[in-house]
Amino acid sequence: MDAQGRGRADDIDPADQWVLNPNTGEYELRLTPSAPQSPQWPQPSVPRPRGSAPGQAGRVSSRTASPAAPDREVPPPRRRRGAPPEPPPGRRGRRPVKKKSRAKKILLWTGGTMAFVLVAAAGAAYFYIEHLNSNITAVADDGASTGGFQKDKAINILLIGTDKRTGAGNENYGDAGSVGHADTTILLHVSKDRTNATALSIPRDLIVDVPNCPTTLPDGTEKNIQGTDQVRFNTSLGQDERTPSCTARTVTELTGIKPDNFMVADFNAVKTLTTAVGGVDVCLGKDIDDPDSHLNLKKGMQHIQGETALAFVRTRHAVGFGGDLSRITLQQNFLSALMRKLKSNDTLSSPTKMIKLAEAGTKALTVDSQLDSITKLKDLGLELGKLNVKNLTFTTVPVIDNPAEKVKVTVVVNETTAPQVFDMIKNDISFTAVKAKKKKEAAAVAARLKGTKAAASEVRVRILNGGAPAGSAQETLTWLQNDEDVLKSENAGNADAELSKTTLEYAPDQADQARRLADILGLSGSAMKPGESVTNDQGLPAMTLTLGKDFKGAGVKLNSSSGATPEGVQKSTADKVECAK
Repeated sequence: MDAQGRGRADDIDPADQWVLNPNTGEYELRLTPSAPQSPQWPQPSVPRPRGSAPGQAGRVSSRTASPAAPDREVPPPRRRRGAPPEPPPGRRGRRPVKKKSRAKKILLWTGGTMAFVLVAAAGAAYFYIEHLNSNITAVADDGASTGGFQKDKAINILLIGTDKRTGAGNENYGDAGSVGHADTTILLHVSKDRTNATALSIPRDLIVDVPNCPTTLPDGTEKNIQGTDQVRFNTSLGQDERTPSCTARTVTELTGIKPDNFMVADFNAVKTLTTAVGGVDVCLGKDIDDPDSHLNLKKGMQHIQGETALAFVRTRHAVGFGGDLSRITLQQNFLSALMRKLKSNDTLSSPTKMIKLAEAGTKALTVDSQLDSITKLKDLGLELGKLNVKNLTFTTVPVIDNPAEKVKVTVVVNETTAPQVFDMIKNDISFTAVKAKKKKEAAAVAARLKGTKAAASEVRVRILNGGAPAGSAQETLTWLQNDEDVLKSENAGNADAELSKTTLEYAPDQADQARRLADILGLSGSAMKPGESVTNDQGLPAMTLTLGKDFKGAGVKLNSSSGATPEGVQKSTADKVECAK
């Protein structure tokens, strides 16, 4: 509306253009090209009696009416008491028009209004999605990722937290003038069937080799940044112009696992995300007063968000041994609390919180170029949403103190246990025992190991290499014949396809042989595959043992069942509240 209260055509509210037609009793759309005005409805025509002059209306009896004045309205004729009402002119002899009820009029009005509301909502949703897309910051993955996660495969997401002082109020945290090192790094692995996940923390002070990194710099130019050996892991980002793609390459160099995507968060992410969900509940095993991180909390359960949440994940001197490994445990406790809050009905059922979370997440995170739209982030979120938090395991790369240092400051990989952890993730093996979705299925798998076992000398098996190191089939054959008395065994060469896990296929009448061989090799029930026998070189029926990528060597028990964490490796699950000490 303008200052005079007159509406211009382009200012008219669509709802104001629905007007009641008194002749039909229905609301009709009037698309008026000019200012709104009183609707002029056409009057019903009155039929001219036969013999009257053109333009002359039907005559009225002189006994009931007299000629009317030119500008005086002629009253309608009277009707007898009890007589039915006269039909309106032009509809004589027809059934009286039945006006629509008030309820139907309201439905017509509501239907018209809702049409406009739905169109407006669809437009608003589109613009909101565009708005969220504009929030997202993406950087080149430089070929360091697999090209993006896939819905039908296991997912590996690299989460990187930097110590760069960006945003208001962050001058009290991090190293002054830091270019943003990889201060907190977690490799999140989600299983192919989405029943479990492992969050592997990588210590910032871990000594690693940073490889050469082809890099797209912020100005768009490309540069091959030379690698460095035996340096701290956190220098894989920020140092020498390294970008997150270089951190991803370093993780691959360390673990043998290539991330599908990566995300980078700064200090603001912790503050905004915890505020968006209304805070999280954490537990302290003692009072904490850390002047370095500005954290001051009492023992017991505490509700934290914003600045306090950031101080919580930054503190290290007040917990454990006062080092980075102690802080990692604290951060894992915090992330467990955040996961519980994100999966709670309190968050999922609140549109306000979900919108705030979408805003905070898209603003706080920097993602790789394969994850640069709200649609892709939504798809990833739906995949992660299938996970039960009780099957989300937090663990850390097994390390030992750096033997080259007199004053212990850095750590190195524990070569005894770390490879086992990396292999479990690569082979999609859960760190927690995941219950089968169907009890009958679980019982059937367990039953494969139960029953009588044939003598080792009666086991007849062909051995194939399906992903194990070269020579593994022959190595296993020699071990079985010389050490385990499985004399009826033979090397059948390479399998047609690689397998992540070792399998044993057998016919029903070979079940007792299969149980004996499973016991020798340490196979789980899930590794035993009832099927058909094959013919060996002597023309006799034999089982088929295919060595997968999980094969560790002849004589080493496979035991590929979930939950079998390597000895000495600490872990926790997101469903349990751990108190920081």
